Amino acid sequence: MRISTMFSLNNYSSAIKTTPHSSAFFSSSLHSFPLQTKSRNYVSLKESSFPGNPISTKRQHLSVVSGSKSDNGFQQPCFQGAESFLRSVLASMETVYLNRNPTAKAILELVQSVDSDHICYDHLAFRTFGVNGYGIDSIAKFFLDFGYTQREELRFPAKKLKALWFSPPSIDLPGGGSRVNGPLPRVFISELLVDQMSTQTQEIIRKYTELSGSGNKHAALASSLGSLTWGKPLYSEFQQLARESEYAAWTLVNGYALNHVTISTHRLNSHLRNIKSLNQFIEDNGFKLNSEGGVLKVSPDGLLQQSSTVADSVSFQFSDGITESVPCSYIEFAERLVLPQYKNIPDREVKEFHRRDGFEVGNADKIFESTSKEQLTRRAA
Repeated sequence: MRISTMFSLNNYSSAIKTTPHSSAFFSSSLHSFPLQTKSRNYVSLKESSFPGNPISTKRQHLSVVSGSKSDNGFQQPCFQGAESFLRSVLASMETVYLNRNPTAKAILELVQSVDSDHICYDHLAFRTFGVNGYGIDSIAKFFLDFGYTQREELRFPAKKLKALWFSPPSIDLPGGGSRVNGPLPRVFISELLVDQMSTQTQEIIRKYTELSGSGNKHAALASSLGSLTWGKPLYSEFQQLARESEYAAWTLVNGYALNHVTISTHRLNSHLRNIKSLNQFIEDNGFKLNSEGGVLKVSPDGLLQQSSTVADSVSFQFSDGITESVPCSYIEFAERLVLPQYKNIPDREVKEFHRRDGFEVGNADKIFESTSKEQLTRRAA
């Protein structure tokens, strides 16, 4: 089974009626675009034909107290929050992501066919512009408001990026749960260091973030609606950014959309819990994995192992009427091995905090390439 897909994003109009004071915010929307299956013949489907799996948002009770220890083994702050609302927002983000990225949807269904309904997300990832308040803080604020805790910073000098990751609050899930209704995922947010880019690229990025007005205050809303907070760019502007930073070009046309979700392989119940077995299973079913630095990305300590698919492509109509294919999102896989000090704990007693936590610059640097032209071209070959 080989799936290679392309969407049409020609309908890039606003999903929300705005007032004169907020017209810049929802000047464009990605919520409506017919799907096309990329094959010898194109078959057009309506968006409703590919809605993604319905996600239950039934209320679950928070179990967070001052100084409590989460599954990650770290202290969590005391906070009052509506867990059902948090999960509803995550579900909306996931639905937008699945509607745009059929490879991710197909792989989730494929894994579920083997592993039943027990898929947990290791982390969710977002990309941002580090300028005019549109950087990491713009999307991080939502998660911090709902009990997430800021953790380590990572730097990527060659790509002119930095990132922060955030650990989730601890919750009581006696019934288990799957995906956004399972254990809350970590959140990984990166930003382009715009001040380090060329003057021309800086001008383009500042132009669109400024046109967005106060859109950065509503980053989570934009992500859950599938909307850009600025207007469609010119194709020449997209090309300029792509020449200097494929990350910048991706963010210009995708905004706050989920860049990827990550399946936590060690939380699966079947043989696919071993990431090498999962990688082989995915490739055997016709999907391309990101080969940058090798299909399997391994941290120096050997305890964090990651892989990812190559991003789907979308047909995007720019403001000057030019329509071109641009990269969308992908799906990642992560296996966190047990830390040496806990190696004698019986498997059935191992918790998430017994495993390797955090992220690794070397791994993440290669995972970023899942949206690169080189990997997309390889996929199409």
